Amino acid sequence: MRKVFQAELHQIGEELIEISQLVSEAIQRANSAFQTADTELAQEVIAADARIDFLQNSLDERAIDILALQGPVASDLRMIVGALRMSASLERMGDLARHVAQLARLRFPANVIPESIRATFDELASLDVEIAAKVTELLETRNLDLGNEINVANARVNELHASVFRTVASEDWKESAPTTVDVTLASRYYERFADHGVSVARKVTYLVTGEWQPSAPLN
Repeated sequence: MRKVFQAELHQIGEELIEISQLVSEAIQRANSAFQTADTELAQEVIAADARIDFLQNSLDERAIDILALQGPVASDLRMIVGALRMSASLERMGDLARHVAQLARLRFPANVIPESIRATFDELASLDVEIAAKVTELLETRNLDLGNEINVANARVNELHASVFRTVASEDWKESAPTTVDVTLASRYYERFADHGVSVARKVTYLVTGEWQPSAPLN
């Protein structure tokens, strides 16, 4: 019975990694669509999000079954509860990648971001891709140094997000109201994506060390 239980825990871990890999692919492809106004690629990202949702639901059902039938304690219980919370963050990251792709599709044939602020969004996109890749590697290896690297990348995302708001609030900003809305939404999507990556990293740290690092609530 114990071997079956451990196999089920291992399967949950593998499913988290699979979801994370799909999220990493989603943000890469969403960024490409966003930067090039590629509506076909954007639609592929939007459609692929259903797979992430399905896997998250499957993982959550498996975890709840284990809680109900196995009565895990201590570290095993932390693993299952942590997996439930991480799957929610990963699913939200997938949603945010989909939102980026939806903006690209909505504004076709134009690019969403005006040239004057494009460099900022190129860096935001690059950082989110980096964070997503490191989240997957962290889930695979439990190397907590990766968690620190994710935090550093997130701090830079927060700086860029704040700079976007300063830019659109300045007297020099002459873009239309729809463009201003798109820019602020896109910046918010990238910022929240990074925050959810940090959330996953903190939960992995908790699983490894047993010490919880509090964070701000996520949307």
